[in-house]
Amino acid sequence: MEPNLWAIGGIAAIGAVTFYLGFHSSRQANTTADFLLARRIVRSRRNAAAIAGEYISAASLLGITGLIFSDGMDSLWYGVGATAGFLALLLFVSAPLRRSGAYTVPDFAEGRLGSAGLKKLCTVFVVLIGLLYLVPQLQAAGLTLATIMPVPDWVGPVVVVALVTVNVFGGGMRSITVVQAFQYWVKLFALLVPTFVLIAVFLTGHTGQPALTADLPPVFPTNMTVTVSTPVQLQAQTPVTFLAHGRIDGEPANGRVTWFLGQQHTVAPGTSMAFSQGSAVPGVVGAPATDSLWLRPQDRGVSELLATYSLILALFLGTMGLPHVLVRFYTNPNGKAARRTTLHVLLLLGLFYLFPTVLGVLSRLYVPQLLVTNQTDAAVLLLPTTMLPGTAGEILAAVIVAGAFAAFLSVSSGLLVSIAGVLSTELGPGRVRDFRVATVIAAILPLALAILLPPTEVSISVGMSFALAASTFCPVLLLGIWWSRLTWVGAAAGIVVGGGLVLAAAVLNVVSERTGDWAPWLVVQPALVSVPAAFITVYLVSRATQARRPADVNRLLLRMHAPDPLGFVRDRDRFGPTREPEQATFADGRHRR
Repeated sequence: MEPNLWAIGGIAAIGAVTFYLGFHSSRQANTTADFLLARRIVRSRRNAAAIAGEYISAASLLGITGLIFSDGMDSLWYGVGATAGFLALLLFVSAPLRRSGAYTVPDFAEGRLGSAGLKKLCTVFVVLIGLLYLVPQLQAAGLTLATIMPVPDWVGPVVVVALVTVNVFGGGMRSITVVQAFQYWVKLFALLVPTFVLIAVFLTGHTGQPALTADLPPVFPTNMTVTVSTPVQLQAQTPVTFLAHGRIDGEPANGRVTWFLGQQHTVAPGTSMAFSQGSAVPGVVGAPATDSLWLRPQDRGVSELLATYSLILALFLGTMGLPHVLVRFYTNPNGKAARRTTLHVLLLLGLFYLFPTVLGVLSRLYVPQLLVTNQTDAAVLLLPTTMLPGTAGEILAAVIVAGAFAAFLSVSSGLLVSIAGVLSTELGPGRVRDFRVATVIAAILPLALAILLPPTEVSISVGMSFALAASTFCPVLLLGIWWSRLTWVGAAAGIVVGGGLVLAAAVLNVVSERTGDWAPWLVVQPALVSVPAAFITVYLVSRATQARRPADVNRLLLRMHAPDPLGFVRDRDRFGPTREPEQATFADGRHRR
């Protein structure tokens, strides 16, 4: 493989700027309040860019494009649901959560319900959600670097973890805030410019491929040789002949092979298949077989419809439970600033998610070979050089790679701060030294898992973390903010039931993938079952345990819902003063935007 020197230069530039911004900001970080909350003085617009920066993950930049490329219109819900989740945050959570005065999700649970045991339980699920979210980011980093240069898959995770750990270790939340805001604009630029350039290339030079409305499978635009790296089960929709070297259906294959309509075949890793120009592309079993089916939403029965509804529910409510997103609202000076931040995030995400859809459609035409290997997450990385061979394509690819690398860094930074924050305050006294030790621990574990575990589709893995967040923290936050009868027993029971169902589904899904894909839709997308179960459990158990209801619940609710100028907010500042009011407001009291 010829390395893309432009892409290597882009990664080096992003890494250097990230290190500089983190180092510069870390010089102002001296106290635990700096490391956990950035002293609660982050301005709304900068905080919004930082939230968008850490929220737009590898699943957004690579995975959504890959899913639209392979699964078609049904995958549009990923971008829609991920953005709409912030609407729910804006309406129900962001301002009251900030007024609660908490500094982490477990701290909110303890402050609202008065249970140290519930706080420990929440800490466990913060770590679980963080690992489910972080491991696929690191694996995607390995895929990205291996796509542009001849390096092993473990190099990407090591580079990302090393750089992120240095930044978080040096300044925590104060250090990464500016970094994440910068990285959002990098990611937006990394998709916006290539999208417009490739659209222009398509409009001026698109010839030879059938229309996407045809009742035919995609075809290879040129002679192509495809090498399978993981076991795949493929199905031909029209007769196709190719040259194969490796193992197909458990038998040696060394020569000409013909597959006929409807036949399913298992291709072993290491098998190469050479297809001629115009040959129909065999697809992975279960994916839309033809372009017309790819364009048609929900034509695969009730189970697929329920799976889509379950996905929408997980994305919409899961955003309210993602610890690394919620922790950023604690950095705002007050509830009004938190609400304004959320509104800005909606605008930034709505703009970004326009572009993966376009790139997914173009990938269907120009890189169909990825449907054979089932490595659809690489579509956005290979598309520029396929559509625009030469230096221009390499530069566009380098821009996208730089954006992808920024996504890995920003999301990993937020997750690492979130995990290290709860570990340092729960397992230690919360000093700066404790935070730094927790940072190293929180970095080593996901790095080891990313290297040892087999890679999965990024969006599927991240989708499971959304389902876990929606089934655990979302009920506790919503009912904790809006229902006075919530008890810590009910909250704990809901977390155990909802989280247990999602984790059981995740285990069954892994087993199913290795034993014939027998799992029903609710195992792949469990939120439609686990979220209602969690809410019902919280409600019923709370009603049955009213004796455990906090005595000062009315005062706590007043604090969360009263307008900021009334002055009811009292921050739970275990670690000394967390705000510098003279920096957070103008002389007349207006909040800096």
